[in-house]
Amino acid sequence: MAQNNSSSCHFDKSMEFFYNKSNQRSDLSYNVLTMVQVVGSIFCIFILVANCMVIAAVITNKRFHFPFYYLLANLAASDFLAGIAYVYLMFNAGDVSPTLTIREYFFRQGLLDVSLSASLANLLVIALERYISVMNWKVHSNLTKRRVTLLIFLVWSISILMGAVPSLGWNCICDLDNCSRMAPIFSRSYLIFWSVSNLVIFAAMVAIYTRIYIYVKKKTVMLMSHTTSSINRRRTPIKLIKTVMVVLGAFVICWTPGLVVMLLDGMNCEKCDFKRVKSLILLLAVANSVMNPCIYSYKDREMWATFKNLVRCIGNGTRQQRSLRANARPLNSGQDTNTSPPPSEEMRSDDNGSLDS
Repeated sequence: MAQNNSSSCHFDKSMEFFYNKSNQRSDLSYNVLTMVQVVGSIFCIFILVANCMVIAAVITNKRFHFPFYYLLANLAASDFLAGIAYVYLMFNAGDVSPTLTIREYFFRQGLLDVSLSASLANLLVIALERYISVMNWKVHSNLTKRRVTLLIFLVWSISILMGAVPSLGWNCICDLDNCSRMAPIFSRSYLIFWSVSNLVIFAAMVAIYTRIYIYVKKKTVMLMSHTTSSINRRRTPIKLIKTVMVVLGAFVICWTPGLVVMLLDGMNCEKCDFKRVKSLILLLAVANSVMNPCIYSYKDREMWATFKNLVRCIGNGTRQQRSLRANARPLNSGQDTNTSPPPSEEMRSDDNGSLDS
């Protein structure tokens, strides 16, 4: 019985065998493939540079040494990995794909799955951190460094597991009838699991941010009813709502099409032509990694100021001098930020970081 089982497996085949079996060999023209590589390369350069700057800013600026910014840096790290994964994918696609071995194909797809899963998981963790802080009406949550470290460890552990599952056995190498058409050695049942689990995370994020929106709206009305409430104290919740709307909008645009297509592939949609949309949905997914540093960081003037100081100080002085210069700029009480509260608000916070109501 074991012998018959083994003889039905195809571990010794190249990917060309599976592409031919699924009838999904890439039919992209040279011009289209070149366009995808050019646009993807531009995306990836921005992803790598922007997320390096975010991580450096959080490390060097002591004003960012809070749970939210640690999680933000972890999001930047996952998006940085996404940039590397996409570069690797782009130049191992097209006519190169059929020449890959099974192990090389698993590595290519696994690297991308790990990075994108980590990016999505980080967005969920950030949503939870914002929920904790906003529900307690505090500038920053009370998460300790140990808990933040545990959250980061869990994010990467789950993401690595998600990326490794197909190579660990959840594939169709021994069951060709169950093979996906988009990913020829991936089991359709795994695609259903992956897409549904990510859609569940999406639904959880929507629920969390909807709860935040309702709470902040009620709290804002209460604050505005008091003539003694400061403008800054009323503006911060409104800016948070705007940031939330942008985050949700970016996620829906970038992720939903790909998840729906994968779900349809997993359900063995006979009428669906996946070859025409594979490259486009992948570009949309990676575009989310482009948007994340813009949404979470670049609207924060203090973050921008840290970026500028870091750029000016490159090559000028020691690491300690660069760190001191990056932290030297005083916060302006009138700054317009989306992710960090005005300093005037922090000055009014009590020792636990809660805002006066």
